[in-house]
Amino acid sequence: MSVSGSEVFSRILLVGSEGQIGGALARQLPQAFPQAMLSVTTQDCVDFTKPETLVQAIREFVPDLIINAVAYTAVDRAEQEPALAHQINGVAPGILAEEARLCGAALIHYSTDYVFDGSKRTPYVEDDAVHPLNEYGRSKHAGEAAILQSGANALILRTSWVYGLTGHNFLLTMRRLARERDELRIVDDQIGAPNDSEALAAATAQLVAQGKKRLRECAGLYHLSATGETSWFGFAQAIFVAEAAILGDDRKQSRLIPITTADYPLPAIRPAYGVLSSERLSQTFGIQLPSWQAMLQACLAREQR
Repeated sequence: MSVSGSEVFSRILLVGSEGQIGGALARQLPQAFPQAMLSVTTQDCVDFTKPETLVQAIREFVPDLIINAVAYTAVDRAEQEPALAHQINGVAPGILAEEARLCGAALIHYSTDYVFDGSKRTPYVEDDAVHPLNEYGRSKHAGEAAILQSGANALILRTSWVYGLTGHNFLLTMRRLARERDELRIVDDQIGAPNDSEALAAATAQLVAQGKKRLRECAGLYHLSATGETSWFGFAQAIFVAEAAILGDDRKQSRLIPITTADYPLPAIRPAYGVLSSERLSQTFGIQLPSWQAMLQACLAREQR
């Protein structure tokens, strides 16, 4: 798909580079769009608990595209800090959307499978009714609603089970625990699809490359997720099997013991099923993420390089 010069984004504001997706975007966007002026904000200059800093950053830079990679993701702590979670995940995205509308910019924002209650057993589509079970999910849904109500040209991208080679995530936690413990007890009755942050960033760059007109015409809610499904136990198993193949050592596989959610109670209730169908994204933009297994292999191979 060719994009005329007037439709190419020239001033991109990336809000939040400290997180997993934001960090991947900060690495990839300069390479994908070398002619664009890219402003990458950090927590030092943009504070989602202080709306005036968001407004100032946008009005000073005057972007034609805003990508919001900031989120409060401490799912269990959100049960004790609901106001903070809602400020960061719910209120602030609405402010970004309103400022985007005022300056004529497009907005890309990330959301989560936790807006659903997990009662389905087939992949969720964008039109399925939301029913979050915890404060984190409720705060993320509030952000979706605020953006959609703003009238901004926005893409809301729901994804799930984000991991990568940096930050805090399941992949790195499994590696650490495998070094510390002889036995790992992993939940086997929560089903979802793991997503590598670098793959999510690459798909986002593909969306951006389609240009202003396309994103404006197709603004709305989309699912952006790997195909297939697994449990946390299955994901852990796959991590260790893949690493064993790379390292030539299969001893870690025996350390995993499947348990139920009831065996590992946490403050926040998790949905039992959170698989997302990305068919709408594929049909609209021609973008399709690989299977979660292929994504994991690519992630580990990238590390080896």
